[in-house]
Amino acid sequence: MSDTGSLETLIQALRRLPGVGVKSAQRMAYHLLQHDRPGAQILARALEQASERVGHCERCHTFTEAPVCAICGDPERDATRLCVVETPADQAAMERTGAFNGLYFVLMGRLSPLDGIGPRDIGMQPLLERAGDGMVREVILATSFTAEGEATAHALSQALQRRGVQVTRLARGVPIGSELEYVDLGTIAHALADRR
Repeated sequence: MSDTGSLETLIQALRRLPGVGVKSAQRMAYHLLQHDRPGAQILARALEQASERVGHCERCHTFTEAPVCAICGDPERDATRLCVVETPADQAAMERTGAFNGLYFVLMGRLSPLDGIGPRDIGMQPLLERAGDGMVREVILATSFTAEGEATAHALSQALQRRGVQVTRLARGVPIGSELEYVDLGTIAHALADRR
């Protein structure tokens, strides 16, 4: 039996993180054990606490420790506008802009038939129920502009429009501060088509 079984278990646990391969996991594990044991303890406690306490909001499905998240519970938010995002990270990015004062619905994924992820897996039915609650007047689709994100937006748009809900999609375009000659052709084409 290996005398470094705990180290190997730590390395394998770190490899579960997205984008972390064997070398990166080893580097992190060695750093924590060699240079930052207090940091390792803090990380362990934080992971344990978050996995026990953090759940999903009953209304929008984002991460929260309460039954309803702070955004859904805020009476100052515009309940007539519902922004649909793929992940809690996408919701946080939208919030950092300060440009949206409505409510959210977090899909917790996107359609991907090749991976076996269908409408039920992303919570399409709860979204349709929420959008049809009589309060929502506009659903803003803020899914990613990947093939899966576009397929998700298309499927949601079709389902929502059949229920008489106004549906809009985030615009695409040339990033602020970029030079046109360095922007990819697809982005330029979409910016031209979505011009205002």
